[in-house]
Amino acid sequence: MMYKIQTLNNISDVIHQSLTAERYLIAKEEPVPDGILVRSASMHDMDLPDSLLAIARAGAGTNNIPIDECTKRGIVVFNTPGANANAVAELVICGLMLGSRNVAGGIDWARTLDGQGAEVAKLVEKGKAQFAGPEVRGKTLGVIGLGAIGALVANAAAQGLGMNVIGYDPFISVESAWSLSRAIKRSSSVDEIYQSADYITVHVPLTDATRGMFGAASIAQMKDGVHLLNFSRAELADAQALAAALESGKVASYVTDFPTQDVLKMKNAIAIPHLGASTPESEVNCADMAARELRDYLEDGQIRNSVNFPEIILGHSEGVRVLIIHENEPGMVSAISAAIGARKININNMLNKSRRDMAVTVLELDREPDDMLQTQLKALPGVIRLRIPAKG
Repeated sequence: MMYKIQTLNNISDVIHQSLTAERYLIAKEEPVPDGILVRSASMHDMDLPDSLLAIARAGAGTNNIPIDECTKRGIVVFNTPGANANAVAELVICGLMLGSRNVAGGIDWARTLDGQGAEVAKLVEKGKAQFAGPEVRGKTLGVIGLGAIGALVANAAAQGLGMNVIGYDPFISVESAWSLSRAIKRSSSVDEIYQSADYITVHVPLTDATRGMFGAASIAQMKDGVHLLNFSRAELADAQALAAALESGKVASYVTDFPTQDVLKMKNAIAIPHLGASTPESEVNCADMAARELRDYLEDGQIRNSVNFPEIILGHSEGVRVLIIHENEPGMVSAISAAIGARKININNMLNKSRRDMAVTVLELDREPDDMLQTQLKALPGVIRLRIPAKG
């Protein structure tokens, strides 16, 4: 079987290592794609074809994809968490220095000396004191969110910069926990971070709970002269409260990778133009991971790093593999099993996993279901999509 893949942005050629020409037709204008590879292009106004089985976003954020519509139609949406982690972490460390030493302000001021000729050196020596800032060694860095990026930042600060690092993440994964240096201290609450840290960096997704987390109440708990870093989402900071804290000096600097009109007007705010993942290495890593996610789902039915369906990790097929996406309702598995059993087909293996309102049931059958059985299964109340992955 030849799978058709549409690309909505320029994607690294590394995708061809997984999506080989023998099995995949890749084109920008493919009208009936089985899968879509996308970076930043908005898909909210797209008419998603009935042929579409999966979308892979070469990056972490998926706000450019209509997730709810995809979920209702059984379209699996993938992202690539961790693929750009090193690129972002390096920029966070850069931002730590930029904010602490007021490097950006000093550079802007130095440019105003253009035209002073031989006097430039003297003027620099006379004016540099206004840009003095503290060293980070021996200071305390609070890291909120210890996922792929947060863990790298915490380790670099503790091991490379000599900082005292405290981290907070109530949802930390086993993988991230294993990756952390022993020098990093676990905080029992986010309030402890606010009250103890000289520098605070946040690495959490934007949710109702995290929106405006850098606000009046949290800033009031912080040390005077604290430095804040936000390389996650602009909305994590309350603009009004942050502006007031920067103006008063309660917050010494705010470094973010998400410029907004409000931030651009703030005193001692450094707005980086969303450069976190803008490295050639990151783009290659994201494209490679996205391509592998599409391949594994289309060919084997595996679901890894989906934002709207449960993780389905499968071994070697023990027969004909059938994938059924359905609503997470009682009795679904029984109804599916009964329909198959009535046709005298053995189920060699079965896996059912759910995620909120949606579920995926994977069946290993001793023979392929005929058209009549497939039609019967698709007609079951709550079934959204049925497919039989084909390797080629």
